[in-house]
Amino acid sequence: MTAMSVPGDDASQPSRRRTRALLAKLAPLGFLFALVVAFSLLNPNFLDPDNLFNVMRQVSITGLIALGMTFVILTGGIDLSVGSILALAGITAAIVAKGGTAGSLSLDEGAQAGAPWYAALATALAVGALCGGAQGIAITRLKVPPFVATLGGLSAFRGLTLWVSGAAPISGFDPSVLWWGQGTIGPVPAPVILFLVAAVVCHVILSQTRYGRQIYAVGGNQEAAHLVGIANDRIVVSVYVIVGALAGLAGFILMGRLNTAEAIAGNGYELTVIAAVVIGGTSLFGGSGSVAGTMIGAVLIGVMVNGLVLMNVSSYIQQVIVGLMIVAAVAFDRFVASLRE
Repeated sequence: MTAMSVPGDDASQPSRRRTRALLAKLAPLGFLFALVVAFSLLNPNFLDPDNLFNVMRQVSITGLIALGMTFVILTGGIDLSVGSILALAGITAAIVAKGGTAGSLSLDEGAQAGAPWYAALATALAVGALCGGAQGIAITRLKVPPFVATLGGLSAFRGLTLWVSGAAPISGFDPSVLWWGQGTIGPVPAPVILFLVAAVVCHVILSQTRYGRQIYAVGGNQEAAHLVGIANDRIVVSVYVIVGALAGLAGFILMGRLNTAEAIAGNGYELTVIAAVVIGGTSLFGGSGSVAGTMIGAVLIGVMVNGLVLMNVSSYIQQVIVGLMIVAAVAFDRFVASLRE
């Protein structure tokens, strides 16, 4: 006799898969909530408004870069140079703000009159965009794999930063520059406002525009995207320009926050940024992810690091935990993909 299938079981399979996939997408948010509850119970100071604003202020800097990294990873790429781009953009913006390298590599606030804050900001954005664009061209025109191209950029841009600055910090900026890192709008720190505004803009671009749909298409299947008329190379170059510009903006904000630009700024940021994007649910293989997920991932890492600091956990252990979180997030991404099959 032939075994008969139960129609109800077949019909329920798609529904079960959708339910499991939805639960998988909500997992990072649930983990974030669990972390907040746990750290609140372990240390009452965690929920202090000053501490929460401090967490968000720190998250906003890496979060800005993570927004750009979301565009890159959605296309199936990666950018390991964002920390070096941040440092180079910050140093060049500092030189503009101080009026040149002569007499500016010091702690003397009146060393030399420089350009207005908007010229320094424009410089940071331009340098970041140029660095990102150069890597995008190397990837598309020279056919260098993104990992190799941006690994080279990590070293080259850091070396260029050391050469331009003479390996010395540049400090003592005008209050208009400092506001971008230290100022507030009401009770909310300015960097947090900038991060939220950038997140809204990026979300609209990815979810509501033709360009955003093209990014998902390129990441999902480059050959199919090319066949329907999408200029793959232009899309790829553009996303590296975006992440570079946002790294430049983050460098300018960090300079304002610390009142110092230095060649070692952003060291190790690439790990935190990639972790935020992947933990937030963006697939390292491209074609799937969201800005909202990246924001959750960035906040989750910020909350975890802050909570561990309050608990006096070693910074070395913190790095171990972040590394394990990346591995777990990629494994989880593969699990989610299997639920869709």
